[in-house]
Amino acid sequence: MQEVDILVIDESRLFREGVTPLLNEADFAVVGEAESIEEAVRKIEAGMLPKVILVDFSTTDGDLSALRQLREKVPTVKLAVLAASADDVHSLALCFEAGADAYLLKAISPDALAQSLRLVLLGEKVFPTRLAALLVNGAGPPPTNASTELGRLSNRETEILCQLLTGQPNKVIAKALNITEATVKVHLKGLMKKIQTVNRTQAAIWALNNGLSVNSLPTSHPSPTPPRWGGV
Repeated sequence: MQEVDILVIDESRLFREGVTPLLNEADFAVVGEAESIEEAVRKIEAGMLPKVILVDFSTTDGDLSALRQLREKVPTVKLAVLAASADDVHSLALCFEAGADAYLLKAISPDALAQSLRLVLLGEKVFPTRLAALLVNGAGPPPTNASTELGRLSNRETEILCQLLTGQPNKVIAKALNITEATVKVHLKGLMKKIQTVNRTQAAIWALNNGLSVNSLPTSHPSPTPPRWGGV
C-alpha cells in the first residue's frame, strides 16, 4: 500500500514524536510536524502539501478561526481533529463547521486512529460513537443565534432537518412526516442550499449547532436510531 503523507499539529513535542512511529507503521508517512496551526500554515505556504492533517484541538484555544484558515489554505486535504473530551458535542459541531473531516479522541488506540484516517481518506465523516449518541439526544446548550438562523427555514424544512438527526433514510423520513419521498428530496435540497451544506452529515451538524435535536420532533414520530455516519 502506498504511504499517505500526513502533517501532525500538536503543541506537545512528546506527543508528536510518540505518534509519528505509530502512524509510520500504519502506512502513513509523517512528512512534517508543527506546534501550532499558524506554524503549519507557514509550512504549507512554503510548499508542504500532505494528504492528511492531524491537529490537536487544544492548539486552537477554543478559537476555530485558525482551523478555518487552515481549511481555506488546503481545501482538498483531509483534516482530522484530536480532542481530549468525550462529551463536548458543541466543540464537535464547531470543528465540523470549520471544515474538519474527523473529530477523534486522544484516548483512541493506534489501530483505531489509523482506521479512522483511512475512512476519512475514503470521504467519510468520522467521530466517536459516544458523541454520535449525544448528538441524537440533543445534548449541549443551543447557541445564542439559533432563532435567527432557523428563521431562514420553513416549518417543513425544520422538520426534515430534525429528522436528519435520527440518521434515517429519506424513505423513513417520508413515512414519519406523511409525505412522499420525492417531497423529502426537494425540501432536503432546498434546505441544504439555504444553510450552505453539501451533504446530510454537514446538515445534521449545522442543526445541532443551531439548537435543534430529535427532542424537537413531535412525540408521535418513531423513536430515533443512532446515526449511520462513521464512528469510532
